[in-house]
Amino acid sequence: MFQLGKTIVSEDIFEKQFVCNLSACKGACCVEGEAGAPLDREEIEILEKIYPKVKPFLRPEGIAAIESQGTSITSEFGDLETPLVEGKECAYVVFDANNIAKCGIEEAHQKGVIEWQKPISCHLYPVRLQQYSSFVAVNYHQWEICDDACTLGKELQVPVYKFVKQALIRKFGEEWYAQLEEIATQYSNLK
Repeated sequence: MFQLGKTIVSEDIFEKQFVCNLSACKGACCVEGEAGAPLDREEIEILEKIYPKVKPFLRPEGIAAIESQGTSITSEFGDLETPLVEGKECAYVVFDANNIAKCGIEEAHQKGVIEWQKPISCHLYPVRLQQYSSFVAVNYHQWEICDDACTLGKELQVPVYKFVKQALIRKFGEEWYAQLEEIATQYSNLK
């Protein structure tokens, strides 16, 4: 672990390789698990505001889940999350012709209907953030459903921090990412 500004970053984001392989996993990270996507407090307002514009991109099951649970939920542990469809996939999930899970919010963004891309936790994955009182931990999250992404990342030699570059810049800024790249270079030179 090393400190970068108000973040503590795991070396795993340099050491592990990762490139999503949707043809292999079918977007399982949006379907598997026991909870919705983690949300930041400010994302709650964003989801409420954009929902009318995103709704036409969603499946009837997702719309029903959102309209019964809300555009976001608070879990029994107090975590802010996206709602789920019958305890399974994220309510914002849509499936393409190949049955690959995609994000309805991101589809609306790509079509120019909304400016917001999707929750930052989704954009950052497989990086997970943990907020502490004085810093944010930036960690790599390993999940067996992403084994194909790890294999593809190794083949293409793409470390995690490069795979999620745009998301890290979105969250922490260009200057933070430039410093991260400097640290990554120093780290690789030490090996």
